[in-house]
Amino acid sequence: MAKRILIVEDELKIVRTVQLYLEQAGYSVAWATDGTNGLAAFRQENPALVLLDLNLPGELDGLDVCRALRRDSNVPVIMLTARSEEVDRLIGLELGADDYMTKPFSPREVVARVRAVLRRSEQADSAPELIEVSGIRADVQRRAVTVAGAPVTLTANEFDLLIAFMRAPGRVFTRAQLLEATQDTTYEGYERTIDQHVKNLRHKIEPDPREPRYLLTVRSVGYKFTED
Repeated sequence: MAKRILIVEDELKIVRTVQLYLEQAGYSVAWATDGTNGLAAFRQENPALVLLDLNLPGELDGLDVCRALRRDSNVPVIMLTARSEEVDRLIGLELGADDYMTKPFSPREVVARVRAVLRRSEQADSAPELIEVSGIRADVQRRAVTVAGAPVTLTANEFDLLIAFMRAPGRVFTRAQLLEATQDTTYEGYERTIDQHVKNLRHKIEPDPREPRYLLTVRSVGYKFTED
C-alpha cells in the first residue's frame, strides 16, 4: 500500500505540483488548504508524513498546526514556507518540525526529502537494536527512549540524532556530519538547524539543559555524547 502524505498548503498551484510529483514517486496524497481542515485530515488520513505551510489562512497557522500535531503524534513534519528569516525556521524546529524548505523550492527536492525521512524510519523498523549509554536506553526498532527508566518522547529527527550520538559515544561530530547522519545528505545552509535539534534534545534528556551532562558542545567543532 502506498504511503500517505498530507499536504497542508493554501496555494493550490503548489499543492497540485507537489501532489503530482509525489504520486509519480509512488505515494498517495491528501491535502487541505487551512489549519483547521489540515488537523481534521490528519486524524482521518493517518499520514506517514505531513508537508505543512507556515503561512496558513484562518484561525490556525502552520505553527499552531505543528504544535497540535506534536501534542498527539511524532509523525514527521516538513515545513513549507515563504519566510526566509532564521527565527521562523528555528521556531518551527523548536516546535518539533523535522525539516524546513523555503519557497520557491524544487518539487523534486520535496520528494527527495520525503523519501529520506521515510527511509530512515523504515531502516529503524527493520533493524532491531537496543543501545544503552550513561543511563539512556534507546530501542531502535520501537523508536522508544528512556532516561533513568522514564520514557521520553522525541521527534523523528531528535531520535535519529540521539542514535547517531549513542552509537559512537565520545566521538566529536561536526554539524555537517550530524546532518548526514539524520538526513542522508547535507543541505547547504541548514547546518545551524542541528543546533536547534540539539537544544530540543537537551531539554528532553538532560537533568539540567543549561549544564549538559550527556550531550556536550565541542567549541568551534560540534557536539559529542558523553562516554561516562
